[in-house]
Amino acid sequence: MRWFEDIAVGERAAFGRREVDRDEVIAFATRFDPQPFHLDEAAAAETHFGRLAASGWHTCSLMMAMYVEHLREHPQAAVGGAGVDTLRWVKPVYPGDTLRCESEVVETSRNPERPFGKVRVQITVLNQHDEVVLSLIAIGLVRCRE
Repeated sequence: MRWFEDIAVGERAAFGRREVDRDEVIAFATRFDPQPFHLDEAAAAETHFGRLAASGWHTCSLMMAMYVEHLREHPQAAVGGAGVDTLRWVKPVYPGDTLRCESEVVETSRNPERPFGKVRVQITVLNQHDEVVLSLIAIGLVRCRE
């Protein structure tokens, strides 16, 4: 178990591998982001995407699934999240793409009146061509040892 005190600025990790499935793209968009370029090949072909594209929120969900799996393999005394900063959808994600993640701890801070500290982690999602498709800073809360 890693506690707040065990986490250092500059720590890096590479993790995850998820193939983007066409049926999942459509199912997610149908429920949560029903825009034509996420739902229909012909409609998407008429847009700047040129073909069916995954919702950015779907890409975030895939990133989160990979991140949680990574944290299960490398447990932290996490108590939850405090938000996300600088979320950017850099490039479209398409069915058939294979995504992976890289992370770097960019800041840690502690309020002595709280039993946990904040950890800001830059998470970058890349496709199979090593192109950045998503970038964000996750703010996690991790329990302190004492």
